[in-house]
Amino acid sequence: MSKKDIFGDDVNEGKSFEDFEAMFSNSEKSLKTRMSVGDQFQGEILSIGKEESFVSTGTTNDGLIMTKDLLDENKQVKYHVGDVIDCVVVAIKGGEIRVAKKGAMSGVSTDSLEDAFDMELPIEGKVTEAVNGGFRVAIAGKTAFCPISQIDSKFVTDTAEYVGRKFEFLITQFDAKGRNIVVSRRKLLDLQKAEFEGAFMQKHQPGTIMDGKIVRLEKFGAFVELEGGVEGLVHVSELSWSRIHDPKEVVTVGQPVTVKLLKMEEVDGGKLKISLSIKQADGEGNPWTTVNQRFPVGTVVKGTVEKKEQYGLFVTLAPGITGLLPRSKWRDSVDANTFENKKKGDEITVQVDQILFEDKKISLGVPGESEDGGWRAHQSASSGGFASLGDALKGLKIK
Repeated sequence: MSKKDIFGDDVNEGKSFEDFEAMFSNSEKSLKTRMSVGDQFQGEILSIGKEESFVSTGTTNDGLIMTKDLLDENKQVKYHVGDVIDCVVVAIKGGEIRVAKKGAMSGVSTDSLEDAFDMELPIEGKVTEAVNGGFRVAIAGKTAFCPISQIDSKFVTDTAEYVGRKFEFLITQFDAKGRNIVVSRRKLLDLQKAEFEGAFMQKHQPGTIMDGKIVRLEKFGAFVELEGGVEGLVHVSELSWSRIHDPKEVVTVGQPVTVKLLKMEEVDGGKLKISLSIKQADGEGNPWTTVNQRFPVGTVVKGTVEKKEQYGLFVTLAPGITGLLPRSKWRDSVDANTFENKKKGDEITVQVDQILFEDKKISLGVPGESEDGGWRAHQSASSGGFASLGDALKGLKIK
């Protein structure tokens, strides 16, 4: 087989086999310099050693990664040769590409701190003690300071829970001598949250049913943690089909819940606002759609007193369906004292007098009283009728 058969007619046009070798060599050299500090990539684990391991970089040079970056909480290697991991380039020196697992730079040297600062790369540090205004953090052989407001995304009341623990930080202030290093965990958490929120928006659409956990309660609703730590709000009106005044009436912190995604929108400079509903995630749906069939006007039904007010009693007829029995309707009743003594949770028998479907309101009455009231109204309106038996007798002639 000739060079022409291998390389085509180019061999006869001044392109020799040696020229091709030179081109290939130059291509190799260009590949070696493609990576830069801060580059992120997916690499296949090629070997795992006691101290150092190697991953593929997509170039002719493999990347060196500290084996301790591959350990789990029990100090055991949690990966195998052939696994693919997310990596970031932390240093390139003398043709060596040094990488770390994305999200951790536990094995970097002090010389790499400036690179981490310049490239805004996360680096692992251990909180050694709480001091006035924050914490001391051991990071790559140096001592850094983390303000108390930057140790977490939540308000910190107990500093002891952070001492002795390892976290990932971003370096927010660094001088050439490494004497003044300030770090922030909160900034990293905010960046991660934005990343999770972006992925969440791409993955889910309004109407999706998903699982979550109640993490915080406010008067106006309950915050639910969804996948990836993304949080959404269930407004108090979306917690239950029943009327409630405080989320504590129906949910508790730590409770697992199923929610329906109602809306997602970016507010306040890119922050993601997620609106959720617990009641709409219920497979049974809105109970008001069948209220006319279940409780037609005139129906006598047993309910439970939900709340007592000066103007009447709120009575739950079924989950999500509550009506009002006005005080004016029992005040003149023969059972007035019975109704007056009712309290929350008591069973009560009422009659459906009126349904305002659009407003989701039901007016209740005392069973049988509507007919009696109509008789009394008729009697008072009949001015030409007999007021008494004596009056009737006056009109009679005795023979």
